[in-house]
Amino acid sequence: MKGIEKGVYILPNLFTTGNLLFGFLAIVRAIQITLRSEENFKICAIFIFIAAVFDMLDGRVARKTNTASKFGVEYDSLCDLVSFGLAPAIVVYLWALQSFERFGWMGLFLYVACGALRLARFNVQSSGLEKKHFQGLPIPMAAMMLVGALLIWEGSVPNESLFFQGDAETFVFILVYLLAFLMVSSIPYRGFKSVPLNRTVPFKYMLLAVIGLMFFALRPWWTLYGMGAIYLVSGPFEYFVLGHRSIAAIKKRLSKNKNDKVENIVVFSKKSDHEKSS
Repeated sequence: MKGIEKGVYILPNLFTTGNLLFGFLAIVRAIQITLRSEENFKICAIFIFIAAVFDMLDGRVARKTNTASKFGVEYDSLCDLVSFGLAPAIVVYLWALQSFERFGWMGLFLYVACGALRLARFNVQSSGLEKKHFQGLPIPMAAMMLVGALLIWEGSVPNESLFFQGDAETFVFILVYLLAFLMVSSIPYRGFKSVPLNRTVPFKYMLLAVIGLMFFALRPWWTLYGMGAIYLVSGPFEYFVLGHRSIAAIKKRLSKNKNDKVENIVVFSKKSDHEKSS
């Protein structure tokens, strides 16, 4: 309480409030579209994407200006629950899942609840783990996959879409349950905070970046969604195919932090043969 009485840092929390604002606008706009019997939910998805940009910037601003605080972490998580939990759930329900009736809203409630659990777990885990790996799919990425499906189906240009209507509804229905599971799973996902931007990379990566920009110029939403899908499957791939290496590294980092109080939360179900025999 003493820290809060002294005040809070304005700059990073303004970015966090921008995140909350656009999440709130997505909810309001989705309700307006439904009441007016309109069908263009793309603006709601775009609002959530803008919220994600603010969410990405607030942490970077806090670190660059040395204004990170416990208050900022908690405030950011509360805003994330609105912008990437509640907002996409409401938008997707009004857009595609009303026909599933109780199974639709039950799945989306599960998504929101798992998102809340994911954020709570993030807040109590050691910072060392979350810098290089996230335990479970981050809720902003889960939200991007949900509303990204909306943008893909609606089409980035007139008369262009990826799914037929029935297929889109079924796809999103299954995706909701999948994302809920991945958020609360023990599957590690690579983080982006520690990605070095000032190092040289092999020339082939530069070529891949150029190709990626070309695809983005032609089909921006398809390209972004494809990148999100690759990230979505990268966690299970590393866990089940390369898990004995990546998980061992994470456990090693955890074991170095003797003050970590969340051993009961950080649990990896996949063990090496040596661990099983012992």
